[in-house]
Amino acid sequence: MAKPEELVFAPLGGVGEIGMNLSIYGLGSRQQRAWMAVDLGVSFGDEEHLPGIDLIMPDISFLEKERKNLMGLVLTHAHEDHFGAIIDLWPKLKCPIYATQFSAALFEAKCAAERNAPKIPVTVVPSGGRVDVGPFNVEFIPVAHSIPEAHALAIHTSAGTVLHTGDWKIDPTPTLGAPTDEKRLRELGEEGVLALIGDSTNAVRDGRSPSEAEVARTIIDLVKAAKGRVAVTTFASNVARIKAVAAAAKAADREVVVVGRAMERVVQVARECGYLDGVQNFRSPEVYGHLPQDKVLALCTGSQGEPRAALARIANDDHPEITLNRGDSVIFSSRTIPGNEKAVGSIINNLVLQGVEIITDRDHLVHVSGHPRRDELRDMIGWVKPQLLIPVHGEALHLNEHAKLARAAGVPRVLVVRNGDLIKLGPGDPGIIGEVPSGRLYKDGTILEDSRSRAVVERRRMAFSGCAFVAIAMTEQGELADDPEVDLVGIPDKNRAGEPFDDLVFDAVVSTIEGLPKARRRDPDALGESVRRAVRAVINEHWGKKPPCLVHVLTV
Repeated sequence: MAKPEELVFAPLGGVGEIGMNLSIYGLGSRQQRAWMAVDLGVSFGDEEHLPGIDLIMPDISFLEKERKNLMGLVLTHAHEDHFGAIIDLWPKLKCPIYATQFSAALFEAKCAAERNAPKIPVTVVPSGGRVDVGPFNVEFIPVAHSIPEAHALAIHTSAGTVLHTGDWKIDPTPTLGAPTDEKRLRELGEEGVLALIGDSTNAVRDGRSPSEAEVARTIIDLVKAAKGRVAVTTFASNVARIKAVAAAAKAADREVVVVGRAMERVVQVARECGYLDGVQNFRSPEVYGHLPQDKVLALCTGSQGEPRAALARIANDDHPEITLNRGDSVIFSSRTIPGNEKAVGSIINNLVLQGVEIITDRDHLVHVSGHPRRDELRDMIGWVKPQLLIPVHGEALHLNEHAKLARAAGVPRVLVVRNGDLIKLGPGDPGIIGEVPSGRLYKDGTILEDSRSRAVVERRRMAFSGCAFVAIAMTEQGELADDPEVDLVGIPDKNRAGEPFDDLVFDAVVSTIEGLPKARRRDPDALGESVRRAVRAVINEHWGKKPPCLVHVLTV
């Protein structure tokens, strides 16, 4: 009798962190499996710890090795942390991609805006539809979220059905798109669900996430009450919020001016897909200065403090078309993603210094999360009745709280896992059965680097302690042909006693060379290493830090 096929799951990103989502499912025997990937996202670099790194992506070396067995990549929705790595990483995989209309259209627009983006075909699947991806039959189940056409995936296989929730919430009154499809989720629960792989982002928060409809009402009230110009910043992908801002502007007899390329792109795609039907046309930034102050509303990118986005430039007073003055208002219709607090705080402070009134979710209900709180997680478990629950999409605390909630809700098996764990879902007892390679790739300018990259490590060290450069010209007899040249970057000019560091390092270089035997002086590598050690030691003695030191030895 043939052995039943084994269904496995491995997160390669998005577990123990929020962002960089990539999950893989495998079906078959341990020797030969067909694979399917779900989402391929990014997280964002942190200038303090990763200077010069814009994006962080999951290591896909395992999928590259299994490329001939990779049946496809399925997208739950079009947020950057779920689809932002495709342009860079798809050429290494070249597998089919499946997405619904809005996600496919937004991806196409993103490719068009990117210089030298590869031609990447996407197969469009209708919302609520099904598609065969190798041996996986994937059903797109609509869920409410902060972007159009978010979907949970019911992955039907010979070993059972898995519900991969993606990002979701329960919003009975969404202002755009369908609510979470409770009826279909309950039906799945009755049919039998082997495993629920679920969003844990808000697992520490009690109750339920408020509705988008409540935010829309608040924004209308705030815009109507405003006296001067109004600017609203939100995530560009939140089309429901864009629609709410448009409604508020209309109610207050204001024109909407769209500021920022990402916002313009989403508005264009949303109009093409019918999500802004009946919404007034928006104006371009050059019109802003010609409209009366009480007749304009600027819809801006930059809610996360991005330095090149519209709001940062407005706050720094260097935007070519948009200015704000005393008595104007800025509504932050967003939450600050952890890690961005400093950048957002800087923008707020600059605006306050200009006399601008700031409105955030601390003062009014101008933002709601797109993720489920604890009562919603309980509802999902009650509808789906999974045999196994694996928390994903969260840091360690979120995963742990989701797991505790699931156990208390009576889920028979709950597994907390890490990126790279290979988990058997069925048939039989589930559990971690191995490991697959996982890690991070850094987008450094136009280059993708391994997280162990020397360039990134050295840049971090240079950011902390500067760098010393020494050039030495030696004769073939092992004598100095000229004075050494010393260049110190990012190192203080003088020590505590007021002695110039240039002089201290120069003296250390000369005395080190003169103290070496002739044979060692004639060996450029040995000479360079001796000088490097001496320079680092003297700087450490007078400063308490050991900068990297680069020594160039020239024989003349």
